[in-house]
Amino acid sequence: MTTVADKLRDRLLAGIEERLTKNSFKYRLNELKASEWSPEFEQRMRDNLIMGAFRYGRLCELGKPQYDRVKGMQMHLTMYQEDGNTEHLVDIANIALCEFVEGDHPKKHFRAIDDGEHVEVKQ
Repeated sequence: MTTVADKLRDRLLAGIEERLTKNSFKYRLNELKASEWSPEFEQRMRDNLIMGAFRYGRLCELGKPQYDRVKGMQMHLTMYQEDGNTEHLVDIANIALCEFVEGDHPKKHFRAIDDGEHVEVKQ
């Protein structure tokens, strides 16, 4: 279902290629769409989601248990910090996807924000 925000975003992006060229930005929108993604990561996510459907049930399946996904993401992040296994990153992404789709947080909502807090540069 297309939301009002989706329609506004599409309208705003419709002329961005022209503006990027005029303003001499380094990257074109199509280049960014091609470069800012990892097909390998996506494939690993999809493969693990399929296995997860057997273990935990399909997305939005009626009657399946609720899981503490925030705790699960924290656990996988700790394990990644300890052992460097990137499968934990795939698990975090999948757990986040499931929480996005099925989450039962009482204040669950989506509001795009830029809080000014970003990833720190390593020294």
